[in-house]
Amino acid sequence: MKQYCNVELRLSEDLLRKFLFVSEAENRSPAAQFAFMVRNNVAYYEKTKGKISDADLKKIDISEYLPKEN
Repeated sequence: MKQYCNVELRLSEDLLRKFLFVSEAENRSPAAQFAFMVRNNVAYYEKTKGKISDADLKKIDISEYLPKEN
């Protein structure tokens, strides 16, 4: 089972409204729209700069984004 993480995001009210507008226009929830945009951004990065290796990914500390255990 995949483990999902939370990321805090700070946006201006104007940008938030535009983001929510696009989400609704694309028939996605805000969370699904954000995930869609992140996937597209990573795909673009890898297309233009090369695939991100598993070794490089393992170097990234994601502990602050993992759900806190009670």
